This record gives sequence, C-alpha cells and structure tokens, in this order.
Amino acid sequence: METAEFLERSQNMKNNNENILSRRSVLQGLGASAAALGIFSMTHSLTADDLPRDANGNVIPGFGEDDKQTRREIKENSGKWEKKSDRKIRVGIAGYGLCQFGSHFFYQNHPNVEVVAATDLDPGRCKALANAVGAQKTYPSCEEMIKDKSIEAIYIATDAPSHARLAIMALNHDKHVVSAVPAVFGFEAEEDAEELFAAVKKSGKKYMMNETSTFHADLYAKRMQYQAGALGKIIYSEGEYYHDGVGAIGSYNPQNGKIDLNGWRRALPPMWYPTHATAYYVSVTGGGRLTEVSCLGTPGLYPEYKDGNNTHKNPFGTEVAMFKTSEGGMSRMAVSWDMKNAHGEQGRVYGQKPHNNKINGARPALPPGVGAGGHGGSHGQLTNDFIESILLDRKPIVDISEALNMTMSGVIAHQSALKDGQWMKVPQYDL
Repeated sequence: METAEFLERSQNMKNNNENILSRRSVLQGLGASAAALGIFSMTHSLTADDLPRDANGNVIPGFGEDDKQTRREIKENSGKWEKKSDRKIRVGIAGYGLCQFGSHFFYQNHPNVEVVAATDLDPGRCKALANAVGAQKTYPSCEEMIKDKSIEAIYIATDAPSHARLAIMALNHDKHVVSAVPAVFGFEAEEDAEELFAAVKKSGKKYMMNETSTFHADLYAKRMQYQAGALGKIIYSEGEYYHDGVGAIGSYNPQNGKIDLNGWRRALPPMWYPTHATAYYVSVTGGGRLTEVSCLGTPGLYPEYKDGNNTHKNPFGTEVAMFKTSEGGMSRMAVSWDMKNAHGEQGRVYGQKPHNNKINGARPALPPGVGAGGHGGSHGQLTNDFIESILLDRKPIVDISEALNMTMSGVIAHQSALKDGQWMKVPQYDL
C-alpha cells in the first residue's frame, strides 16, 4: 500500500510539473524578449496558472494572491520610496527549483541591482532562470558562479542542505550573501553554523537570511511597537508554521539531480525548518534570543515517517517546542506537516504593556517596479532590505546572529524531541 501511494503521489507531481512547465514555456519566451529590452513583468503577484503547486495540484502556501492589506499598503506607500544611491549591485542568482525562488524575489526589478549571472544544476532550469531574471551569463553550478570576480552578491535559492556550504564559499570569495531559509540544515547543522558564523565575521560582508515572516504585516507592526518601547519585555510569544503534506512536495534529489519525492523534503523533521515560526520572537525583538528548549513530537501520519526509517531518521510529523528567552519570557513554537485544516505562518506576541495604536507599523515603501510578492507581501521587502544594507553599510534585518538563532533553536528542539522533551541549551551566535 505504501509503494502504491508513493507511486500515485509521484505521478501526480510529475503530471502537475509538466503542466506548469508547459504554461511557463510561453512566459519564458516573453521573458527573454523582455530581458533584451530591460523590462520585466514580475511587479505584482504571479498569475494563478504560474503559481508553484504540490503533488495534488494545490498552490504551495505562501504563493497566493497578495492580501488586501498588502495591496493597500503598496498603494499608500506609492511614490514614498527614497533612492539611496545610483549604484547598481552586481548580483548572481542560484536556484530555480519547484518554488522558483530565484526569480520570485524581484532582484531583476530593483533599480539598484544588475542581475549579471544565473545558475542551476539542471541546464533547462538554468536557462529558464536566466530568462526570468534577464541574466546574460549562466554557470553550470553555483560554485562556478561564485568564482566570478565581477559579482558582488550571491542570492542562494538552492536546496536547503546546500545553503550553508554555498554561503560559506561565497563569503570566502568576498561576496555578500542572501540565503533562502534555513541558514543551516541537517545532521551537520551545528558544525556548519560555527563555520558560517566565522566566515561572516572574517569576510566583513553582509549576510542575510530571507525569512519571510519577518516582513509579515502583523510581525513587522509588533517589531515597530517593540522598538519604540511600547510593549516592554515580551512575556509570551508563539509562532506556527503548518503545512500539511510537505513530504508530497518535490525537492532536489542529489542522487539523480532531479526534483522528485525522494529529495530533501521527504520525511523532513519539522523543526529543521523552523524559521517561519521562530521569527515571531526573534524578528519582533531584533536582539532577543531563544536560549533553552524542551520539545515534543508526534509520530508522522504519512508512511515516509514510519519508525524513523528515512534519510533524516525522523519519526515526527509535528513538533511543538517551549523556549526560554533572553528576556526571561516564554515562547511556544510549533511546526507541523500533518495536521488537517491547519495551514500558514502566523504568531502572537504579548508584552508587559498593551499595543499602542498610535505607533506606525506600516512596512517600508518599495522601489518602483518591485512588487510585494508572496508570503504575505514579504518578498520585495526582503530584497530591498538586503540591497540597502549593502548600499548603506548597515545590518540586514535578518543578519547572521538572528538567522542562526531562528534556525539552530529548531535544530536543538528536534534533538530535544528525540530525547522525550529534555531541556537543552540553544547555542548563541552574537556578533
């Protein structure tokens, strides 16, 4: 039965991806023409036909239409963006997998960016990415692209297990780095965290993790409250990332170089992908940290989790962690791949003082041509923040310290769950 279910899910994913590629072929042709003219059309949400979908044909969470509040903010902030520099940062983009993040964060639209190169391990995806972002140069791998001395910054939108390795290499080659989440991954996470942190310190370059929850409207508003001192200390916070059926979403498989159901997402430990939840404390406070954790997990409902007989040795489909914070508060963070009728990235934050409605919590205005994008209108905000951190030589909104706290708190939480909730300390990485 397990084999039959797996084959059915695999075929569903294959058929769905073929449909997406068929619809996208026309758009890619248009993209090539647009690139020649320096014109790009990704200033708003993707059309329904062009949204990434899972094995069952459902739109992957985070890629729906911009919510009404996001569109209202865009309208209200129209024309308010102030150009900080005439300089263009030369950017190389790596990765065009199932979610196609390489093109969905608007680097090709930013007035202070020149996308000069693109790469993907699959030649077809590499060509499609280059067309989508207007890159005149392509490379067969991110490693080769990193060696290009003319590139100033690398956007790593590859498979999660490669994020840390590629980021470290890029930093060591004197590049600024922005990475998709999580910052580190898997059984090597603790070792990679040490090496990544050291590489950032040694290079002096900017490192940012693209945590989308950071620019959710509700989280950003609380961040503004906290920074203004309106909330006092955070007594209690909670974050949730619920996404039923992650194991049925294709991902890069290093064994064959393809996107299939045996890739890195298969039986993924929930707390190895925690940052959409943990941001609801770390990004609200800016300097607050998750310091200790006790976590419990429940056996996954799907066959790939049975008895932990999988690549990740993971039996859990849902993990819920209770953290102590550096302010002396508490924080509950939950990630689930198998709870029915539960979905999305959300959280709640409660301080010593009530929310002050007089404090402006609106997100910053975006440059002309840069859309808000998916995941609650966070894509364009993250890109603009990273580029301006380089231009103005300031800290990115999710720097290496925050990226590692958001990520490693989950890594240690998973270890705690494997030990029936034993309290464990979260390593700290503060510059």
